[in-house]
Amino acid sequence: MALPSEPPRRPRNARGQGQVLREQLIEAAARLLATLEQPESLTLRQVAREVGVAPASIYSHFPDLGALFNYVLELRYREVVELVSAADRAVTPLAKLVQWCATYIRWGIEHPGEYRTLFGGRVPSGVSATSHHGGIELLDALTAALTAITDPGHHSPPAQRRQAGILLWTAMHGVISAFTEHPNLAWPSIDELIVGIVGLHASRPQSVIATVLKENDPQ
Repeated sequence: MALPSEPPRRPRNARGQGQVLREQLIEAAARLLATLEQPESLTLRQVAREVGVAPASIYSHFPDLGALFNYVLELRYREVVELVSAADRAVTPLAKLVQWCATYIRWGIEHPGEYRTLFGGRVPSGVSATSHHGGIELLDALTAALTAITDPGHHSPPAQRRQAGILLWTAMHGVISAFTEHPNLAWPSIDELIVGIVGLHASRPQSVIATVLKENDPQ
């Protein structure tokens, strides 16, 4: 029986181009985490095989799998932060919140593997996910956008405003996870889900949210 063929070896980088290999390793790890059926099984050997180098080559750029994994987390968070930051250009606080949530929910549903990398909890064996600064930045931005609607004078305690932001994020996370894990259910449209979630947490009629979404559609 023929043995499975090895992937072609990657040509050696020219002197001084080690950064190219580093970027390829990051891209390979990000791609594998987003597409593997069991991303928690990721190993450095798999990453090396994806790029076409010997596993030992990775150690010149990352001391272990945990360092590589956390770097991928930072990149994914940065990607989402940049996307939702477009909502800062909205002309009203409500439009900003609607656009922020719409962008976030749509990205999560359209990129289930990438979203799972950030929030799925399926971390490679023996690795600790420590690079969550971007996640805190996202939560802070969401809380600020919601507070501008529900408590613009900041009369409530900071902990209460923070809790409101967490509850809104939890609702969006639940919709994204359920929608992607059970796509064959008779779901409302994504826009209807966005309108329902934002209307509930912003204490605004869904008809108002629907109008704002239509007028400020991020797509």
